[in-house]
Amino acid sequence: MIPVSDILYEITEDRTVYDANTDLIESGILDSYTLIELFAALEDHGVFLQPTRIDRALLRTVRGIEELIDKYQNQTL
Repeated sequence: MIPVSDILYEITEDRTVYDANTDLIESGILDSYTLIELFAALEDHGVFLQPTRIDRALLRTVRGIEELIDKYQNQTL
């Protein structure tokens, strides 16, 4: 499993990313800059996502991002 919370913590230095149910968008943790950094980090782990082709609702929580990764790991969307 890709350590999504750890990646987000490295990017944001915000410990609330360790709560898998925190709304990352509503809380302001995940903004456009952070999203780009997250996608780049996921590519380093072999997950290639195209933001225009994914369900953005899955980006709201760490749990949702993990679902997205599980669904599309090693695939190009």
